[in-house]
Amino acid sequence: MLFDARTLSGIADGSITTTYRRWAAPRVRAGGSQLTKVGRVSFTSVEQVDPARLTARDLRGTGFDSVAALLARADGRDRGDLPLWRIRLVLAGEDPRVALRADAHLDDRTLASLDASLDRMDAAADHPWTRDVLALIGRRPGVVSTELAAERGEERYFFKNRVRRLKTLGLTESLEVGYRLSPRGEAFLRLHGSDAARRPGTT
Repeated sequence: MLFDARTLSGIADGSITTTYRRWAAPRVRAGGSQLTKVGRVSFTSVEQVDPARLTARDLRGTGFDSVAALLARADGRDRGDLPLWRIRLVLAGEDPRVALRADAHLDDRTLASLDASLDRMDAAADHPWTRDVLALIGRRPGVVSTELAAERGEERYFFKNRVRRLKTLGLTESLEVGYRLSPRGEAFLRLHGSDAARRPGTT
């Protein structure tokens, strides 16, 4: 579920507690949660509603001042014929990846665990990629993902998905444009030195 900067800011300060989406079927469930740039967002309820019956009362906690504006946003990209869903949400806590990214103290056990995780990702792919992508981001922080993907000869969505997997390990951070290594990612590459872009055991 995507949130724009305005919505995330409202979720963070508590002014936005409800959002409406046009979906063929609900993409989140009550009791579920999602990690975002402002922290972990929990979904407290998900229900289908009739757009024709929305009133000013339904605008509370949405950040919109009119039903027309709310529906215009929900109906974007020709989704107006899909069912309308009301999702109530709350900021439930910090994103655990934030603390993980900041932890640059990698002892032997932690380093081995990271290597094992990256090795599994490499083994599941056609060829090793994890260290190469980390090294690329280290060389080119803040570069748009389209350009980074092109340098690797990959589709943008495919490249972004790979970076997300590195992000779950606390090794990268998303910027307004592109990415950068986290302190944890920088420490990982520094500890591996010139071998960082090669899978352990390869030449």
